[in-house]
Amino acid sequence: MGSQTDESVMQESSKWLTWFGIENNMVVASAHRNPDKVRDLMVNAVGNGYGAVIAAAGMAAALPGVCAAYTSLPVLGVPLDGGLPGGIDALYSIVQMPAGLPVGTLAVGKAGARNAAVLCARIFALSNPVVAKRLEEFKAAEYRI
Repeated sequence: MGSQTDESVMQESSKWLTWFGIENNMVVASAHRNPDKVRDLMVNAVGNGYGAVIAAAGMAAALPGVCAAYTSLPVLGVPLDGGLPGGIDALYSIVQMPAGLPVGTLAVGKAGARNAAVLCARIFALSNPVVAKRLEEFKAAEYRI
């Protein structure tokens, strides 16, 4: 996430990832304030065992795009409110990526944070039967944890 103030929203992602049995951690690294930290995290992500990246940011929301530029892992972007009403500025910043540099963009705020976890679980379920089973339980529970 781009700022410590984003933690209350992104806790939703962490909670849901944990429910699906996906190990996760939250890191504050701003594309504007800590670009070297973001680069180092992304360049080393695969070697450090990551299978996907959920990147959340508000306003200019460059973080998901910068993450995608430095890794070949799937990057899921969560736009956060903080600039224009409803987080529309962050949404546009994340969804309007140049061709060839995709960021899977979710809804603004907590719904996006939760859906990022579910989408991550769906990606992991392709090769992880434990996560696939949890997804079926999630579906049977009417998409609630």
